[in-house]
Amino acid sequence: MSETAERELITDFTDVSMDDLKVKHDTVQTKLTGQEENELILSAYVARNSEVFPKVLELHVDNGSTIADVTYGKGVFWKNVDLGDYEVYASDLDPKKSPSGHSVDCRNLPYEDNSLDVVVLDPPYAEGFFRKNKEMLAGGDGSHQQFRESYSNGEVLDTNGSKYHQAVLDVYYKAGIEAHRVLKEDGTFIIKTQDEVSANTQELTHIQITNFYEGELDFYTKDLFVTVRSNKPAVSGMNTQVHARKNHSFFMIYEMDTNDPVNVLYND
Repeated sequence: MSETAERELITDFTDVSMDDLKVKHDTVQTKLTGQEENELILSAYVARNSEVFPKVLELHVDNGSTIADVTYGKGVFWKNVDLGDYEVYASDLDPKKSPSGHSVDCRNLPYEDNSLDVVVLDPPYAEGFFRKNKEMLAGGDGSHQQFRESYSNGEVLDTNGSKYHQAVLDVYYKAGIEAHRVLKEDGTFIIKTQDEVSANTQELTHIQITNFYEGELDFYTKDLFVTVRSNKPAVSGMNTQVHARKNHSFFMIYEMDTNDPVNVLYND
C-alpha cells in the first residue's frame, strides 16, 4: 500500500472486511493473574488506563463478546487483556495506529447496524486538539508530547465548524450516534473522557456527554470508573490558579437497554 493510500481516510467500506480490523490474539502483552481477577472491583483507582480497563471489561462485558475499539491509538487499553476472551476489532483515524492500516473515523464506522456487543471510544478530550491552525494543536511545542502521540496524528481534525470545547463534545456526540447504530439492542458503550477548563470556564464533559447520550440516544448510564494519575499534572503559563487542576479521568459505561432507569431529569 502506498504512503498516499495508507493515509487516505476510508469512507467507502466495500474493500474493508471485518477481518481487516480484527485484532489477532498474539498481540496480547500480559494477562491479569487469578488473584487480581478475583479482587472486589471498585469505582476509583490510582492506576493507569491499562490497569483499570480490564476491570471494566470483567464487570460489564461477557466473554466471547464482539468488541470494536474505534479509537485504538497505541492499544494501551488492551495491554493487560487476554484477547482470546473476546472478538476484538480495532481502528483509528491515524492509519499508523490502526492495526489494519486503514484510517477510520469513529463518526463513520464500517460496521453493519446492530452488529456489535460493545463499542469502546476514547477520542481527544482536550479542545487543544481541535484548533484550526495546525501549528497551534496541543503538544506541538513539545509539551504533552506523549499525550499528543496517543490522541492525535498531528493533523487538523474536521469538526464541521465547531470550535473549542464544543468541538470536543461534537466528536463524542456524533461518535455516540454511530455507536448507537452499530450496537445490538442489549449492547454496551464504553467511553473514556476527562473534564477540562476551556476559556476559563469549567466544562464537566462527563456530565455533558451523559446528558446527550441519555436525553437524545436513550442510553442508560450503568457505571462510572475514576482513574487518578499517580504523578502531578504539568503546569505551564499559569499565574493565578482559579480551578482545581484535573488529575483524574473517567471510564463511562452506557447500555442500550431503554427499559433501565435514567440519570437525567427532564421537565414535563
